[in-house]
Amino acid sequence: MALRLRQTRLEAEDIVSFEFVSAGDAPLPPFEAGAHIDLHLAGGMVRSYSLANAPFDASADPARRSYLIAVQRDDAGRGGAAWMHASPRVGDVLRATRPGNDFALAEDAPRSIFIAGGIGITPVMSMLRRLAVLGRPWRLHYASRSPARAAFADEIRALGGDADFRFGPSGGGRIDVAAIVREAAPDDHLYCCGPARMIDAFLEACASRRPDTVHCERFAAAEAPATGGGYDVVLGRSGLRLAVLPGKTILDTLLDHAIDVPYACTAGVCGTCRTPVLEGEPDHRDDFLGEEEKRANTSIMVCCSGSRSPTLVLDI
Repeated sequence: MALRLRQTRLEAEDIVSFEFVSAGDAPLPPFEAGAHIDLHLAGGMVRSYSLANAPFDASADPARRSYLIAVQRDDAGRGGAAWMHASPRVGDVLRATRPGNDFALAEDAPRSIFIAGGIGITPVMSMLRRLAVLGRPWRLHYASRSPARAAFADEIRALGGDADFRFGPSGGGRIDVAAIVREAAPDDHLYCCGPARMIDAFLEACASRRPDTVHCERFAAAEAPATGGGYDVVLGRSGLRLAVLPGKTILDTLLDHAIDVPYACTAGVCGTCRTPVLEGEPDHRDDFLGEEEKRANTSIMVCCSGSRSPTLVLDI
C-alpha cells in the first residue's frame, strides 16, 4: 500500500505517533485490534509497527479510515526508530504491507486483563478502544519510567475502564505480574506486551492457565540470534550453496549474495521471513513458530535461526 502521513504528534517523552491515510484512490484495508503493518523505510529497512487506533471494518467510511502507529526513539537500536523520529514529514508517502495480526483480541471474553510496559501500550490501545465500543470490561496495568513517558495516558483515562498506572521504581513502577495472573479468573483473557523481562515473567506465571486465554507480543525473540556460522545453506530451486560464516545469520548471508527474501523485524517475532525447509535441522531461535511447528522442522525464520546440521536446504 501507499500511505500518506497526515499527522505527527508527541504522545510522551521520546514517543511520537504517526497517522497515515491512503495515498491513492483505494481505501485503507480494514484491520482488527492487535494488528500491525510493516513500513518500508529508507535504506531498505522494513519495520513492524502495531496499530493503535480503533479498528474499523469494511463498512467504515473510506474518508475516515486511518492507521495510527507510535514509535519510541531508540538511539541504540537498528536505525528504524531513529529514522522515523528524524525524517518523515507530513505529506510524505511511505510504502506498507496490509495489516496482519499475530496478537488478536478475544472480543467475547468475560473480562480482558492487560499488562503493558513502555511502548508496549501501542497494540493494547487498539484493544482498549475496541472493548470500549463493545462495552466489554477490561483492566489495564501500565508501567512506565515516569508520567512524562506514559503514552496515551489521558486517552486511557477517558475510555472509562479500570487502569492502574505505575511510574518508575520510586512510584511502585514494578508490576507484580505473578500476582495479577494468580488473581485472574479462569475465563479471563490475559495480554502482555512490553520488555523481555516482563514477557518472561508473564509466560512463567501463565504456565498453568488454559493456553487460549494467554496472549503476548514480543519486541524481540527471547533467545539470541544464531550467529555461530559454520554450516552451508543450499537454495533448493537453484542449487546455489552459500557458506554461513561466524558472526552472520542466514538472512545476512542471503542479502550479502543479493538473494531477495522478505523480512521485517529481524528479531524473530513477526513471521515475515518464514521460509520452508527442504532438508536439514534448523536451530530455532524465534518466538513466532509454535513448539509443534519447531519440532516439525518444516520452516525457519532466517532472520535469527541457524542450523544444527552441516547443510540446510531451503525452498528458495
